[in-house]
Amino acid sequence: MRKGTARKIDLSEEDLQLLNSPMGLQLLLADKKPNIDKALRLVKNELKFHELQAEVIKLQNWVIEKNKKVVVIFEGRDAAGKGGAIRRITEHINPRHFRIVALPKPTIEEQGQWYFQRYVNQLPKPGEMVFFDRSWYNRAVVEPVNGFCTKSQYRSFMEQVNSFEHMIMDSGIHLIKFYFSITKEEQARRFKEIQSSPLKRWKLTPVDRKAQELWDTYTEFKLKMFEHTDLKQSPWIVIEANRKTEARIQALEYIINNIPYKALQEGSEDDED
Repeated sequence: MRKGTARKIDLSEEDLQLLNSPMGLQLLLADKKPNIDKALRLVKNELKFHELQAEVIKLQNWVIEKNKKVVVIFEGRDAAGKGGAIRRITEHINPRHFRIVALPKPTIEEQGQWYFQRYVNQLPKPGEMVFFDRSWYNRAVVEPVNGFCTKSQYRSFMEQVNSFEHMIMDSGIHLIKFYFSITKEEQARRFKEIQSSPLKRWKLTPVDRKAQELWDTYTEFKLKMFEHTDLKQSPWIVIEANRKTEARIQALEYIINNIPYKALQEGSEDDED
């Protein structure tokens, strides 16, 4: 194709209908220079995500009805999209039967407790789903990278974490561990976007500001975490998260496909687990 030649785009009738929908037009006009391919991809992804959101409502109904317990962990680098993914995944489910847990820095009292204690206090009761926006795995990566724990505390965590997860799964908890992975360039772009927005600037912490500088150290500890804690019964599910909506789709599909729920019919007398 010669420079300056317009590219012919073949669109099906379905594609045209999607682009002419309110969502399609909004996405098409979101950029200063409209990109038909991008807008079409985004609208298709969004519609797919809506289908999955409807399905996760069925999953939650099963959790409630059958008194099941679910924990979903979201780990990843700063600005990887963990919090946004959790918000979209839980957008339409019953707020009385799920919690989002994003614990702050431990208190003096908590610092004197068994490391896992404050996470045990956040585990689900029967009929509840809990989504961790960062979890006990802070001690596997964030804390040692930033000097927030001692080498002895890090070693102790790595020695105990697999047994801890075995115990909570033996208690009947369905455990899923996601790691949202982004490139160094994408993290830098997102930091710049956050910094330039008065509404988002509060999200940047001192830890975030050092993330690019410490990129290779984060990688080193991340790989150690995978090597030691990627187990058959509780594997790490790595989600390529440079594209947010596609990452959310992958995560939600995994949840739906790997928790053995059974859609309940209204008025059903079915007591099968």
